[in-house]
Amino acid sequence: MKVVEIRGKGGPEVLALAERPTPQPGPGEVLLRVAAAGVNRPDVQQRKGLYPPPPGVTDIPGLDVAGVVDAVGPGVDWPRAGDAVCALVSGGGYAEFCPVPAVQCMPLPRGFTFIQAASLPEVFFTAWNNVIWLGRLAEGETLLVQGGTSGVGLAAMQIGKELRGATVIATSSSQEKQAVCLEHGASAAVDYRQGDWPDQVRALTGGRGVDVILDGQGGSYTPKEMDLLAPDGRLVLIASHDAPRAEISTRDIYIRRLTLTGSTLRSRPPAYKGRIARELVEQVWPLLEDGRIRTHICGVYSLERAAEAQSVLDANAQIGKVVLTLLPMAEQVPRA
Repeated sequence: MKVVEIRGKGGPEVLALAERPTPQPGPGEVLLRVAAAGVNRPDVQQRKGLYPPPPGVTDIPGLDVAGVVDAVGPGVDWPRAGDAVCALVSGGGYAEFCPVPAVQCMPLPRGFTFIQAASLPEVFFTAWNNVIWLGRLAEGETLLVQGGTSGVGLAAMQIGKELRGATVIATSSSQEKQAVCLEHGASAAVDYRQGDWPDQVRALTGGRGVDVILDGQGGSYTPKEMDLLAPDGRLVLIASHDAPRAEISTRDIYIRRLTLTGSTLRSRPPAYKGRIARELVEQVWPLLEDGRIRTHICGVYSLERAAEAQSVLDANAQIGKVVLTLLPMAEQVPRA
């Protein structure tokens, strides 16, 4: 099968098309013939040598896939061969075939193409895990999403508004991106490049602060975000692109009963991810199908152009998701 390999640490030029043996599904797995695969920030971090795959996981990048089940391993009742599904994987998405734990598979939302479906798993799994499970966003609370036009940001804003009735505030780096935030659930958007962005957020809450913050920057942003939290507020970190260390007031944590937490899903066991998959299908998929929650795809590239696709993320030029396609466009709509 054709795959994309990472040949050394570096820029997109270290990505190369190669041939590898087609894998077989193990117990509890299915083998997916990949029609489309999402391109995500962790793929870029892996290419740079900053986010290695967990032990036992393939070195082929790619965390979300959509396609047709080609073969089924022992102990799997669903999905069955021939079913069209999308799934979160720990690696291996940039390939013609990818083994997937069956519990991490989800049916395509009704009316979605493979390209659209491939844009869903990584960002919605991440948003659900961090905003709903770890952030414990409750009905009517205020959610601040740093980097609102990332794929995770767009998913988090819409989940917060549509499923929790939250007041959503987003940060972004341009007027164009701020407009996209407002179209996808945010009631306000501010420019994080302006030094007074925390004051702007605080003013939008009437001085109270926010209940939940979702952030992938860390570093110098962390003490500012801790200061922005309302009593009992929760800051959830999903990356540390600004810096891996920060200085915060531990006194504030216990005086104001704050929670500072974070997560990475890649090394979590299939059972954990399977629980998220079930909740997404039950609660988010109906909203995708009726249009109340939307996916935003900013670029589609062939597998051979994976380096070009990742360059979009390197330049921070994406709004939403970049997707790789492995099938002709005429085949991208699954058969009923």
